[in-house]
Amino acid sequence: MKLAFIIDPISNLDPCHDTSVALMEAAYVLGHEVWITQANQLSVVAGKAWAVLQQVELTPIELVNERWVAASQWYKLREPTPCCLETMDAVFMRTDPPVNVPYLYATYILDYIDQSKTLLVNNPNGIRAANEKMYALQFTEAIPETIVSADKQVIREFVAAKEAAVLKPLGNKAGEGILFLESSDRNFNSIVELSTSLGQIPVMVQKYLPQAKAGDKRIILLNGEPIGALNRLSASGEFRNNMAAGGTVAKTEITPREYDICQQVADTLRRDGLIFVGIDVIGGYLTEVNVTSPTGIREIDKFEGIRLGQKVIQWVEQAK
Repeated sequence: MKLAFIIDPISNLDPCHDTSVALMEAAYVLGHEVWITQANQLSVVAGKAWAVLQQVELTPIELVNERWVAASQWYKLREPTPCCLETMDAVFMRTDPPVNVPYLYATYILDYIDQSKTLLVNNPNGIRAANEKMYALQFTEAIPETIVSADKQVIREFVAAKEAAVLKPLGNKAGEGILFLESSDRNFNSIVELSTSLGQIPVMVQKYLPQAKAGDKRIILLNGEPIGALNRLSASGEFRNNMAAGGTVAKTEITPREYDICQQVADTLRRDGLIFVGIDVIGGYLTEVNVTSPTGIREIDKFEGIRLGQKVIQWVEQAK
């Protein structure tokens, strides 16, 4: 197969952490052609989606003393070439958020791929529909008590009723802009004003879950089925569990309640063409559904002695 990956600059990726590299490496090891491009290198020509692609050769990372180790030159690029994306067997959209105007325009370009010829992971319509915070709201039996508002008084009343809450910007990633709220905080008004741009931009506010101290679980789903999980723990002096915020990771198991959450979301994910997804669960509650560039494969592989990337690529082989 020929597989294209729309990624951030490959020179900026960490082969020992980034799931995009794990997926590309798995495809390469399984004998497939791996091509890469960036969102700003996409075009529509004669009604078809095109990209400037470069074929890449990869040196797989190795586990040494329970740590991933990469070669100093872990990838080699061939010359760029314009290519119609329909000549690819699958296209992986793996550009990191924020989902801003350039990102949305890239998904519009991907609409001009004939999906009867080329598999899209994930479907651009699904990505647009699934704001990673808002999408979870439809699963009412799975989420904690939550509001979305730009109204300072509405937010204050909610936080006062719940004693403590977590405020999340709707468009950020990796824990950026997430704040702990208490109505007694003298900075409360300023926090809300800054986060909502003086009441112009809605934010998500969720009841604070004390179980967060025990970790924030990331569960990877492939076509709606859970294939692995890891627990993320906050750094000292930090309430956010995100790895990008200095959090550590630990081996974990998927509980019966978490399997139930996976079942609650599975049909909707499949309906929306969201094949590779990471859901976040705290204390048995769904908090986010990550569809743009969910990560965690490298950490799960290390704990479990597996290669989830190969499982994903093998699923793509069968889907084709």
